[in-house]
Amino acid sequence: MDVLQLGSLRVRRVVTPAENVDNTHKPLTLVLLHGFGAPGDDLVGLAPSLGAPPGTTLLFPEAPKLVTDFVPMVLMGNARAWWMIDIGRFERAIAENSVSDLVREIPEGLDEARDALSQMIDALEEQGTPSSRIVLGGFSQGSMLATDLVLRDARPFRGLVIFSGTLIAEDEWRTRMKARAGLPVFQSHGTADPILPYEVAATLRGELQGAGLRVTFSSFTGGHGIAPQVMRDFTTWLLTLR
Repeated sequence: MDVLQLGSLRVRRVVTPAENVDNTHKPLTLVLLHGFGAPGDDLVGLAPSLGAPPGTTLLFPEAPKLVTDFVPMVLMGNARAWWMIDIGRFERAIAENSVSDLVREIPEGLDEARDALSQMIDALEEQGTPSSRIVLGGFSQGSMLATDLVLRDARPFRGLVIFSGTLIAEDEWRTRMKARAGLPVFQSHGTADPILPYEVAATLRGELQGAGLRVTFSSFTGGHGIAPQVMRDFTTWLLTLR
């Protein structure tokens, strides 16, 4: 693993061994964004389990904000965020069955985070990585940011990954989905997720499929995470993108 700067983002990079590379296409670049409150290297440990095709470049960008930039808390350490999330508000919305109000909101700070990610992709393209070979995704908040960029950006990304994500900016996302008809999407979610309800993830899946995106959905019995079953399903899906 090495660490590099792409645009304004610090990025950890892992390259899979290049033996038996299929020279028909340029190798994939898989970009995975970590979730709210995680350190910048949170997803790097997944690299050996992803089963990425030979020669794939795995990139793990680090959110530019510390949680303590928003809420001064001594014990938060290196916890990072793409934008601030009011966890207590999410918990109240779930308890009061008012999550539908939250999914229509555009979070403050989303635009800034999307601009930083877009500039990172600009830097990749300048270095010779075509966006048509980039699979963009993430976990939880990271997957929300990835989805938002893919739906608002005209670049021909190879795929979208939504590990335990949810629907936000609902009205704007819906109006943009049809422009991505045919895009391969891998989505996973735990049926007992206490943070981002499974039902909302299922709604997102239905909206994407209805707009013509090719969604592979992996549900699992569990909470807010990435289960071993998901990793197996994801590997199978990723190999179809070569």
